[in-house]
Amino acid sequence: MHNNNDDQDCIRIIIADDHTIFRDGLKRLLETEPTFQVVGQAGDGHEAVQLALQVKADVLLLDVAMPKVPGLETLRELNRNQIKIRTLLLTASIERSEILQALQLGAWGVVLKESPPELLLKSIKAIHAGEYWVGRDSLSTWARATQRDYGLTPRELEIVSEIRSGKSNKDIAQHFSISEDTVKRHLSNIFDKLGVSSRLELAMFATTHNLG
Repeated sequence: MHNNNDDQDCIRIIIADDHTIFRDGLKRLLETEPTFQVVGQAGDGHEAVQLALQVKADVLLLDVAMPKVPGLETLRELNRNQIKIRTLLLTASIERSEILQALQLGAWGVVLKESPPELLLKSIKAIHAGEYWVGRDSLSTWARATQRDYGLTPRELEIVSEIRSGKSNKDIAQHFSISEDTVKRHLSNIFDKLGVSSRLELAMFATTHNLG
């Protein structure tokens, strides 16, 4: 039984997976946690996006390998619709490059389906609290272990740090006593090296990879 006053603490969850038995089992598991509430279930990515538009939810558990609209495409749809929901990808297996792509597309974490149940519960709480999650750890642990500079020069790394702080090209130019054209040239090089196409993507990439 939920009292009315614990609704603020309640984590509202949508489950998206094409296997009904898996969804039902997951719902039962999640509802053993008093603060979790399953508010919707979807059988494919398109349904998941529609549900997220209609139902107020905090977390979307999203199967990567679904028919019609797979997990990564679903992330793109959520972005296009500007849906504010924290997505945790559930997968049987995933390549490291796919994890990076998913995080760039706005996922908050990735959990393997073979993980012990308590790990899934822990990861949902972590992303709800604003932490990224990969595998068995919150992302800050994972990022430190894999920190790289992606071929960026020291000055480019400094500029990435400024972008993460929300600075404009003009601010950055003044800070480093360089011209705005020089800042733009640095940004163009940074975008090419990291494979991103906007300041927002760059800020997300930098945050998830502990860059700058």
